[in-house]
This record gives sequence, structure tokens and C-alpha cells, in this order.
Amino acid sequence: MLLNRLPASVSLDLDNQWAYVKTQGLDGWQDFPSYLDLVTPRILDTMKRAGLRITVFVVGKDASLEKNHAALRSLAEAGHEIANHSHMHEPWLHLYSDEELQADFEQAEAAILEATGQRPQGFRGPGFSTSPAVRDLLIRRGYVYDASLFPTVMGPVARTYFFMTSKLSDEEKAKRKGLYGSFSSAFSPLAPYQIQPGLLEMPVTTMPLLRTPIHLSYLLFLAQYSLPLARAYWDMAMMVCRLTKVAPSLLLHPTDFLDGTDVPAMSFFPAMRVPAEKKIELVRHTLSSLRSHWGTATMGQIAGDLIAPVKPDLSRAAKPALNPELTRS
Repeated sequence: MLLNRLPASVSLDLDNQWAYVKTQGLDGWQDFPSYLDLVTPRILDTMKRAGLRITVFVVGKDASLEKNHAALRSLAEAGHEIANHSHMHEPWLHLYSDEELQADFEQAEAAILEATGQRPQGFRGPGFSTSPAVRDLLIRRGYVYDASLFPTVMGPVARTYFFMTSKLSDEEKAKRKGLYGSFSSAFSPLAPYQIQPGLLEMPVTTMPLLRTPIHLSYLLFLAQYSLPLARAYWDMAMMVCRLTKVAPSLLLHPTDFLDGTDVPAMSFFPAMRVPAEKKIELVRHTLSSLRSHWGTATMGQIAGDLIAPVKPDLSRAAKPALNPELTRS
């Protein structure tokens, strides 16, 4: 029995090894080390077993490198939606000039289209970095939805923990001061809504009422201490989502499928001591639980269903009309 008008969705930020190393302020990212060939088959197998098609946010730089094309094509060929996760995965897009934003989007879109055959209609800022200027550009470039808000009270706490465990200079920390969003974003809606005229916001779901994270990386942070605790926390989150009629938008990362033996250079990342088999077991539990209560669709499919029907208009200036129910903020 489906409990919500909207289906649930699953998205994956395909952050690569170099992006994590770069964000951490470590050397070696300039060679763009990649684990996509290793992790992509695990992602595909997990989604096939779950009977899911998901939205994959791809970093443009990865798409521009021939060594990653086979992995990225396999995701598109399996029917998963490909979306834009910026070109250089810098979680300070809100500090970019208009010219820098324009160049980043142009590079990312061209590379993603070349590598996957899909033109992105959705975007998520790295580290949930966003701004009115980013959203204005999304509208001008014909995007249907943004997915850059993370409505949690834990954003500043996660950012503080990240700074404590990183090797960043004060200058680099200043660039990353918007990482994981602001405290004020905790009060934004959990359901899709029109954030600016012509653009849907599709936020990452957090625990209704409490606004604590429920994405897989947070569950695996708990699993470091107790796997039953992580499962119980997820099950409680699903109960609260059902009671409040919130169809979850679940966020995954490649590190949810990898451990420290797979990528020794990322031993600094939380939960990398949890064996990959245990991680994937928890992923499967969450996906099974999700599908037992909600129908599922890609974020692009959900956004498309929320856009009010309009007559075809082939002009570049034409913008899709939105369902009036989504104009509330």
C-alpha cells in the first residue's frame, strides 16, 4: 500500500577519490585518482537486486576523463538518471563569480553529455553549496530541479567535525564555511517545492520533526559503533516519515560501498573500517525498507510529474510551468 502521493527517490553523489582528497586538503588529488571502476559494479548490482533506478550526480571532471567513461556509461545504460554535480566538485560554489559559475556548468554539461549520452536536468552542489546566483543560472540553463538543500540541524556540527579532522589552512577552511549547509536550512521544507520561479528544490530528506540526518553516510557513522543501532535508527526514521507522510529522498555515496582495504588512501574518511560487505548489507536493508512502503522513481521523473502540463514551446526562453501547489515555500 502506498502511503504518499509522491514516490520516494534514491540519489547517489558520485564523488570520486580525488574529490574527497581535495576537499580534505591533502596532496595527490591533481592526478585524479579514481575508484569508479571498482565501486560502479557494486552500485549497479545493489540497485539491480533492489529493482531500483536512481539519480546519479556526476562530477564533470570525472566525465571528461576517458578512464572513467566505461563506468559512467554503464550507469546510464542501466537506466539510471544522470545529473550534474559541478565540474570540479568545489564546495564553495556560492563564492564563485558569475563567469566562474558559467564556465563550470558549461564544462560539466559538455563532459557529462559526451560520457553518458544524457543532458542533465538536475543539479546538486558539492557539499550542498548553493546560492541565489547558482539557482538563477540553473533556470537560465534550463534545469528542472535543484537538490542542494540539506535540511538538518547537524550541518554546523558535521562541518566542525570535518575541520577538526582535516589538514586545512585557515584560508581553506574559510572557503568551506558553507559545507553541509547552514543552520537556517534546517527549517526549509522536506517535500519538493518551488524555491524560485521556474525551479523545483528537491531536498535531501532528514528526520521529520527532529531534522537529524538519515542518509547512508550518517547511518554508517553510527554503524561504526553498532550496526543494530544504525538499523534501528533508520527504522525509526521510516516510521516517522510514514506518520508525517514524507516520501523520503535517500542520499548515497560511493563510500557506502567501499572500505579501507579497497581505498587505503581514504582511511581518514568515517566508517572506512566497516567492511564493505557490512556496508552493502545496510544499504540493501534501507532500500528494501524504502520500497516496502513507497513507490520509487528517479528525481527527474518526480520533477517531471510535478510540472504542470504546458503547450510545447521550442523557444530557448520558454520555461516549464510549475504545479501551483508547489509555490509554497
